[in-house]
Amino acid sequence: MASIKILLRKDKPNKEAKLPLIIKIIKDRKISIISLGVYLSPNEWDSIRQRVKKSHPNHQALNLFLVKKLTEANNKFLELETQKTNISAKAIQRSLKSKNTSKFFGQAEMYLNNLKQSGKYNRYSADKPRINRLREFLNEDEISFQDITVPLLKRFQAYLKGTRKITDRTVVNHLVVIRTIFNLAIKDNIVDAKYYPFGKGKIQIKFPDSNKISLTIEEVKKLEEVVLPKESPLNLARNLWLLSFYFAGMRVSDVLRLRWKDIDNNRLSYTMGKNAKGGSFKISDKAMTILGAYKSKDKSNLIFPNLSMIENHSNLFEGIRPAKCILSSLKSRYSFA
Repeated sequence: MASIKILLRKDKPNKEAKLPLIIKIIKDRKISIISLGVYLSPNEWDSIRQRVKKSHPNHQALNLFLVKKLTEANNKFLELETQKTNISAKAIQRSLKSKNTSKFFGQAEMYLNNLKQSGKYNRYSADKPRINRLREFLNEDEISFQDITVPLLKRFQAYLKGTRKITDRTVVNHLVVIRTIFNLAIKDNIVDAKYYPFGKGKIQIKFPDSNKISLTIEEVKKLEEVVLPKESPLNLARNLWLLSFYFAGMRVSDVLRLRWKDIDNNRLSYTMGKNAKGGSFKISDKAMTILGAYKSKDKSNLIFPNLSMIENHSNLFEGIRPAKCILSSLKSRYSFA
């Protein structure tokens, strides 16, 4: 059996010196913890009765909330125990963190939230509309994993191609998202693997060939040489693209987050936003010329001021989102052809 209790965690106080309430799950001597999002002073918690004391102004509502959460945890353990003979504390924790443990879109929301928390803006912004298109196709707010069958996915493919006029490659991307969420749900014991609609004899995902188009050397030279008003958005867009080109294809979100302190003795050192890997290389004369046009006396400032409204540039999701918006806006307004 598992031990499931509500405790006041004493090693994680917040700025107000209050402690978080948690559900502590112990199974086979292994521990998992779920935060309940409630903080109390030590004198407001009855550890023996696992209740909020009457001294707290909102004790009645909080105690009802705790009873509900403890009941959910015990019920989930019993549910999983009947499905499998060996259920870990981690599996119980993962199941409880789902908004709707048996439904696809509940798991999809959790998947999107994890992308957001990880700062993966590109995947978040691409996968969210793909999930929404499945909801649009179903005309339902929720669906069980068991109901996502091979025939349903084939109808979804036909809908994307016929009604939405989406390319074969983009259709495959929709299926990849569904497969990813299915795999996560199976891993977390949300759904049995027998309901998996992908693989041999089912829906097989194959990426069609795609042609990548790149600029020629002559086109890059034209871009370098064209004369543009210094303060125009067109000039900014050109300079951002060229710096990305000179910096070996640096992502535009990384270009926009560059600071003067990242440059020392004509060398650039920075950390990639996508994978947190460090990079360092000598800056070419062409790149130095562009950087010189944005020179600032305050070396702690961003080289490009477009993200100056963002307080925490280490928050990749909040930093990349406006960066993409800036480039999308410029792309829609101008063409370098």
